Amino acid sequence: MERRLVSSRRIREWREYLTAYLMIAPSTILIFTFGIFPVGFALFVSLHKWRLKRGGFLGMDNFVRALDNLSYILFFLLAVGLLVLGINAIRKMYQQASENDDRPWWLAFPALVFSATILALIYWVFKLLPELLDIADKIIGKEKSRELFVQLLGEAFRADLAFATWGIFTKLVLASIVVGVILFFAKAFQNTRNFGYLLNFVFIELMLLIGGWLIFVTYVAVQDAYRVAFEAGADPGIWPQVITIGSGVILIIISWRFWQSAIQQSSDRAFIFYILGALTLLVGGALLITELPTAMAAGDEDIWTGLKVTAFYSLGTVPFQLTFSLFLAILLFQRLAGSEMFRMLYFLPYVTPTVASAAIFRQLFSNRYQAPINQLLISLGFEPLQWVREPSGIFTMVAESLNFNLPEWAAGPSLALVVIMIYSIWTFVGYNTVIYLAGLGNISTELMEAAKIDGAGRWAIFRHITLPLLSPTTYFLSMLSIIGTFKAFNHIWVMRGGGGGAGSALGTTDTFSIVIFTEFFEKLRFGYASAMAFVLFAVILSLTFVNNKIQGSRVFYG
Repeated sequence: MERRLVSSRRIREWREYLTAYLMIAPSTILIFTFGIFPVGFALFVSLHKWRLKRGGFLGMDNFVRALDNLSYILFFLLAVGLLVLGINAIRKMYQQASENDDRPWWLAFPALVFSATILALIYWVFKLLPELLDIADKIIGKEKSRELFVQLLGEAFRADLAFATWGIFTKLVLASIVVGVILFFAKAFQNTRNFGYLLNFVFIELMLLIGGWLIFVTYVAVQDAYRVAFEAGADPGIWPQVITIGSGVILIIISWRFWQSAIQQSSDRAFIFYILGALTLLVGGALLITELPTAMAAGDEDIWTGLKVTAFYSLGTVPFQLTFSLFLAILLFQRLAGSEMFRMLYFLPYVTPTVASAAIFRQLFSNRYQAPINQLLISLGFEPLQWVREPSGIFTMVAESLNFNLPEWAAGPSLALVVIMIYSIWTFVGYNTVIYLAGLGNISTELMEAAKIDGAGRWAIFRHITLPLLSPTTYFLSMLSIIGTFKAFNHIWVMRGGGGGAGSALGTTDTFSIVIFTEFFEKLRFGYASAMAFVLFAVILSLTFVNNKIQGSRVFYG
């Protein structure tokens, strides 16, 4: 009787699991179809010579062309990161198993079969895609019909490499089914935590296998680069870069230690000292890692120019957006007459169509004598400016007006880019203000009243109560804003002065996303543009990680 009760409970649990998986199946399919697969296909394109149609397999050549020898380091760091991720997952699983007195390590063997099946599926798709894409070439000059397409589709699936990898995949699928059935009848999941352990083992093995494969591929690419350089009588100089970049990594690690120490300081003076030390070490490490002079000379100049412009754009918008938004939110949070109307007015630029508002903004800052902003300058006694068509850096322009010369590296963002920054701040301040208002609404008024009773002034209340309790909101908005600046496109495309490098702004407004768009749609270098897109993805991922580590540790959730 007891055995029957346990059996019915287990059936009910599995029925609940099945129902849950069926409920999330549609969203999982949508995420894979419109999220994971496009990213995977972009990676496939980035590994080929691709101009309108697929060319030969290039491997890492597109990345090397973009970043020169730095690409080897980035692939190596990616491989090491995957290995570290897998090792950390093992450590966490070991702690969980020790706390629950579990012995799940034998599950690593069946998980290896599942991991191999997933990798075999990826490998089969990678070999099948060229055959499917070549169908478009095969139907040229023939009468297009459904029968012809089905015939060519069947030939693609029966191609030698695709069919061979399909055979490996189907065998592993059968092996996975057999292993799953054995685990089920052996009551391996009687302990419900074992299913989680199995999934963790699959994840860990995938990370370790992919990381090891990336290290092998990078090593082979480095050897090929040395072989080509030796035949040409040149030295690629990869290993000196490894030493330099390794030194930069060490400085960044020390910088992170300084930052953690700053958080623990009680006095403002010590806090500022550690923060300045951390920023100094961070800048030094970043310069060593990126090797800006060497990399900019060796790699694609457009990439480094795009990254520099994007960095200027991010630094010139995010801090001002957050500062103005916080000020307006605190002002509107007061019970003032007409505050509801002002909330709507501040939010209006965010919901206005981007193309329309950017076009109007460009006319306001036109280089024409009759432009509204130039007319305002003339009325104040100043000379009219070129604005969106001005490539000179703003610091250089200020220095020239004071009869002072600045070096080229200190020129700063161009005046055209500053106009785009102003538009971005004007657009997103309203959105950030609304989010800050929601955050202010969650702060208890009792804390404010208690602080006032204790004699705290407005600044003390803001510094020690409002600002710390708004840290989750600030963290969310800063992360969203930084990522947004690296992905910004629409308004920059509309406002850039005359078409990038060929225009009068000389490409000083071309952020990284604009560079990628130009490579893809104007120069039709699909493979190279896809490689650049993955470089941008790596930059955004790195910035998100750094922002999470730096700001996340200072977030106070109450």
